[in-house]
Amino acid sequence: MGDMNVKKLKKKKDRANYVHHLLNDIKALDLMLKKGMIETEPIRIGAEQEFCLVKPNYSPSDNALEILKDIDDEHFTTEIGNYNLEANLDPLELKGSCFSNLHNQLDSLLKKAKDAAEKKHTKIVLAGILPSIGLDNIGEHQMTPLQRYTVLNEAIKDSRKQDFNIHIQGVDELNLLFDSVMLEGCNTSFQMHLQVSPNSFIDTYNWAQAIAGPILSACANSPLLFGKELWSETRIALFTQSIDTRAKSFLLNENQSRVSFGRNWYTGTVTDIFKDNISRFRSFLTSAYIKDSVDLIENNQTPKLLALQLHNGTVYPWNRVCYGVGNNKPHLRIENRYIPSGPTTVDEIANMVFWVGVMMGKPKKYDNLHKRWDFKDVKTNFFNAARYGMAAQMYWDGSYKSCLDLILNELLPMAYKGLYKFGVAPKDVEYYLAIIKNRVKALNGSEWTVRSYRHLLKSHKRFEAMQILTSKLYEKQEQGHPVATWRILEETTELPDADSRVVKHIMSTDIFSVYKTDSIELVLNIMEWKNIHHMPVISHDKELIGVLSWKDIKDFKDE
Repeated sequence: MGDMNVKKLKKKKDRANYVHHLLNDIKALDLMLKKGMIETEPIRIGAEQEFCLVKPNYSPSDNALEILKDIDDEHFTTEIGNYNLEANLDPLELKGSCFSNLHNQLDSLLKKAKDAAEKKHTKIVLAGILPSIGLDNIGEHQMTPLQRYTVLNEAIKDSRKQDFNIHIQGVDELNLLFDSVMLEGCNTSFQMHLQVSPNSFIDTYNWAQAIAGPILSACANSPLLFGKELWSETRIALFTQSIDTRAKSFLLNENQSRVSFGRNWYTGTVTDIFKDNISRFRSFLTSAYIKDSVDLIENNQTPKLLALQLHNGTVYPWNRVCYGVGNNKPHLRIENRYIPSGPTTVDEIANMVFWVGVMMGKPKKYDNLHKRWDFKDVKTNFFNAARYGMAAQMYWDGSYKSCLDLILNELLPMAYKGLYKFGVAPKDVEYYLAIIKNRVKALNGSEWTVRSYRHLLKSHKRFEAMQILTSKLYEKQEQGHPVATWRILEETTELPDADSRVVKHIMSTDIFSVYKTDSIELVLNIMEWKNIHHMPVISHDKELIGVLSWKDIKDFKDE
């Protein structure tokens, strides 16, 4: 969708034209499969790196378009938030030193971005959710001012016809009404692509679903949102709710969210996955379609399936099917969307090596999983991993196993075999998989963040702790050591620049409020019990109508 000049579907004629091309693209894909036009080899890998831009005080910096202009490199593109950018890495054949080569390109691209950002007094941070992001950073005025994001926001809001109700329960609880899709801008990920042969696509896709839980448990990196400790990988819950087109009603709504793990195993061919998405999710965007895809095939040309790609760009399964054309050859990929950005580039490449290795190392005993495993067990594994990270248990092949045992005893050996089978250099395999082994035995990004944040809260208010955490995250990323080697922050850790403190760094966020109908006696006692001197007064419609101070009511103390 990002490369298209999109607009909302409004007129009946436009909708009919779009649907015609969409269904025609499905026919064309079926035809290409029958004709054997889809590339079966070689297998390639690729990745997309999303990253955050921050000011010198480590709060989000909404100057992405300025920095993108200075970078002046087609590898980079925008994200919905004007404080995020994305770098698209070149696809590489799965062999030899492909992963270290990908790592070198990633570091090189980020160096280019850092140089451009530095000129704007901006830093780059890799984080699934930036610890220092706040509610004041996610208004519509901080959306990247490009048509495609405005149209997407308006289309989803029109579809819902009500605000987004965000509720995430973890150690803390987030309960929030929000009026745009900008909450999605809190999320940044390291999206990994693996080309898959059309002949084995469905079985490979089902395997990608089966391993998602244990893979995510080792890679979790986003436990905080607005200073609240939520899921080990909070992005999973936040993304699902932040662009949900379903409206709440008194009717039993069985619709599936556009961000989803899925409802069942797939069978048939890859077109059945696309057909399922088209059946479940109506299109709300369109673009310009000039050529008929079926006609192109009959004229020995390769179609880009633009209508299908546009629809696919508005559906967000955690493992997404992608169709693409490279060197005039069509191919199919699985896009892994659940891995967060960060904590370092070496951790990200290790995550990719681990995932690709397990994908390619599947033993024959796991063929046709859809006939033997219950899909709900796999789905439960995924959400348990998102909630609890390495502390989760996985129901795997008929019994419960800890993530630690499953990864060390089965998945890592499987990854070694899969990578060696495709001729990946032993030096790459051993280096990156050792990072995963050390991480699952020590701590992942989520664990480091939580432990450090809890320590900081012992001596700092919430906003200051969030800022310190982001500053130290940046420092450790620049050093480049894997997260498993990081020391947890001490409670005495201070801001790099003490002069950057503002009011919100020292204010209390644990607020006690009263209704205007509450008794003075109750208010007096609350103030004394909690040692507070001011209390907001709210109406029964939850609107602020005033503030009471101790001075206002102390004279009533002895009455």
